[in-house]
Amino acid sequence: MTERLRIAVIGYGTAGQALAILLTRDGHEVEIFERVPTPGPVGAGFLLQPSGLQVLWQMGLLDAVRAHAAPVHRLYGDTPCERAVMDMGYAGLDPRLHGLGMQRGALYSLLDDARAGAGQLHAGTAIVDVDSAQGRVRDASGRTHGPFDLVVAADGAASTLRAGIAGGTRLDRVYPWGALWCLLPAGDWPHLDQLRQRYVAARKMIGLLPVGTRPGDDTTRLSFFWSLPRTDFERWQRDGMAPWLEELHGLWPQASARFAHLQEADQLARAVYRDAVVTQWHQGRLVLAGDAAHAMSPQLGQGVNMALLDALALRDAVRCHGGSEAALRRYQAQRRAHVAVYQRWSRWLTPLFQSDRDGWARARDVLLGPMGRLPGGRGHMLRVLSGTQQGWWGAMSLDPAFIDALANAPAPAAATPLPATA
Repeated sequence: MTERLRIAVIGYGTAGQALAILLTRDGHEVEIFERVPTPGPVGAGFLLQPSGLQVLWQMGLLDAVRAHAAPVHRLYGDTPCERAVMDMGYAGLDPRLHGLGMQRGALYSLLDDARAGAGQLHAGTAIVDVDSAQGRVRDASGRTHGPFDLVVAADGAASTLRAGIAGGTRLDRVYPWGALWCLLPAGDWPHLDQLRQRYVAARKMIGLLPVGTRPGDDTTRLSFFWSLPRTDFERWQRDGMAPWLEELHGLWPQASARFAHLQEADQLARAVYRDAVVTQWHQGRLVLAGDAAHAMSPQLGQGVNMALLDALALRDAVRCHGGSEAALRRYQAQRRAHVAVYQRWSRWLTPLFQSDRDGWARARDVLLGPMGRLPGGRGHMLRVLSGTQQGWWGAMSLDPAFIDALANAPAPAAATPLPATA
């Protein structure tokens, strides 16, 4: 580093947390602005891919993550008649690779601990405007903060700040389909190394992802989700739990013991998703990171991994070029080369799994498996799954030392399974 910068990070999600850690470690003066008075995680669980895990390894956090996460080796999806639609394992790419299912609360706590109080956190401070030329930010109370050498907007998929980059947003829309989600005790679930999904055409998708434990809670859990149109949220609430639970148990009777924990509507949170394509990621001293730069459907499960990659790339660009425009150009070029293909794939795949297009779903059921067996096809699909696809034909480089660390790090001690009726 050639200069010590004063940097504002807006948002304390995964991108904001990782940025605060990496930039303060490099000696920069960082101020973090988070709109909620008591910052915390939002969401049930996610799948950390090798792409994001390599960033956590470089941050020295892989062992801490592994202590709470659940190794995931396979993604399997089928229909209620148990006809396989999707079956992919990381071993097809490299037998040493796998993903880690993790609770959002666990990763939030680990990143918050890793920050160790470095950087000033302004909780309950919503930033509503950025002067990108002067590097000043204004909060909802009218107070001005700064000037900053760099302002990083990491304020999420529904970012209000990306509009501050003139002409930079090509697309910004809410997906018509959302999801209900919650955490369930894993108990005696037999697929603790697999993401399991069940599909009813493209109209219904149910998922169970092992997500391990979290600090202060040793119960091994699954992240559950049920997709449905956003316009049906209120109808689902009005109809009550009984008809929905009957349908859920009927569609996936093999998981009925897990679903027995679903008793009240308040257990389930609602999620909505956005598709945002940004052609220009920076203007003046303002730059975007995380979902603010590339919101997409969760169909490929890359959001947290992309946020970690953004943080590392921006840290590296600042190391090389300080707070100059050259740093922001380098950061944008590197990350757009990786993000663009995922945004396109996500946009194309989402209607195959979350829509009312039954014909498309039938084609998916027939063609997805054979496509994965074509020469080169399976490798491409596995690179997309693992977050390591770079452009249409390239692959992200994974450090051999990281691959060895992922393969050889000691697995966490197994939690005592709960009885099936717990």
